[in-house]
Amino acid sequence: MAYEPPTHTVERSMRATLGVKVVAGIDEVGRGAWAGPVTVCAAVTGLRRPPDGLTDSKLLTVKRRDALSAQLLGWVADHALGHASPEEIDEVGMTAALRLAAVRALDGLSVRPDAIILDGKHDYLGGPWRVRTVIKGDQSCVSVAAASVIAKVHRDAHMAELGAEHSAFCFGDNAGYPSPVHRSALEELGPTPHHRLSWAYLDNLPRWSHLKKVRILAGALDAADGAEQLGFDF
Repeated sequence: MAYEPPTHTVERSMRATLGVKVVAGIDEVGRGAWAGPVTVCAAVTGLRRPPDGLTDSKLLTVKRRDALSAQLLGWVADHALGHASPEEIDEVGMTAALRLAAVRALDGLSVRPDAIILDGKHDYLGGPWRVRTVIKGDQSCVSVAAASVIAKVHRDAHMAELGAEHSAFCFGDNAGYPSPVHRSALEELGPTPHHRLSWAYLDNLPRWSHLKKVRILAGALDAADGAEQLGFDF
């Protein structure tokens, strides 16, 4: 199936309206998984013509995605990856974990971006960055599409390595996401050290549900105070 290729339209618009030079696209992978980290890639692409076939990583075959990622690593002007562990996800929740991973990715870039394009409709990053959210940005924006592919390939490889340690869970096939094999392994063996223990899947595993962690953010702290205690600088 053919897809409309992503363009630099949003990147050009931000340069023109905000007067910025360095725009980074950000995308994440692993948000809905039962196991493994959530991974964020920040990619700076400039305005050069991207490799043919670039689009949202979810629309690509594994073979095409792997080949495209290898091309992108030599094509992007800069990129970096950030992760939030299952333990961090359990402790602070997914929204804060996404921000933590994104900040780590942005800190890994060689040059601090002037502005950010964030895939989706929710700005989980916030200040001090100037952020523009774009629904389906991983299909329409070159920098976000590049970040999507690089993040997906990197996390999938990481999960395959974990799968070698925990073969019954077939992480190399499901990347930590729900699947019949994954559920069956959980029922028999219980969660691994790589599983998120605050996730609802444990409610349906009576043998292991006692392991579920309930996330409690210190009493009556409001969101901003809670974020400050977690080390986030808004």
